[in-house]
Amino acid sequence: MTPETPEEKSRYRRYLELLTGSLDDKKRYRQVKARMGRLPGDYRIAYDALERYLMFFGRADGPGWLEMYEDLADLFEQSAANATPIRDVFGDDPIEFVETFIQNYPVGRWMARERDRFTGAVARAAGEQDRRAS
Repeated sequence: MTPETPEEKSRYRRYLELLTGSLDDKKRYRQVKARMGRLPGDYRIAYDALERYLMFFGRADGPGWLEMYEDLADLFEQSAANATPIRDVFGDDPIEFVETFIQNYPVGRWMARERDRFTGAVARAAGEQDRRAS
C-alpha cells in the first residue's frame, strides 16, 4: 500500500467536509465544550441550558455561529472568575438576554430560508404576491 500524498489527503478532506461540515469548526466547538465542562457547577448548568435553547431557537448553522459560542464561553468564564451571580449574567428575563445576544450574529441559512418561506406564504395568502411565485 502506498502512502497518500498531501494533495490526495486534501482532496479526501474536501469531500469529507462536503458531507460533514468543516472539521476545523468541529474541533473548535469541541474546545468550547471542554472549556464549558470546566466551569463551576451553577455556571455549567446555566450554560448547558443556554446551549440547549440556542440549538432549538438560535443561529446554529450560519456564519458566526461558532464565534457566538466562543463569545458565550468567554462570558461564562469571566463571570465565573469574577464570581458574578448567574442572575446578574442573565438579568431578570433570560429569554430577553439570549434573544438580544443572538442579534449580534448573522441569521443561519435554515432560519433565513424558513423566514422567507413563512413571509412569502403570508404574502400569498394576503393576495400580495402572485401565487405561482416561490
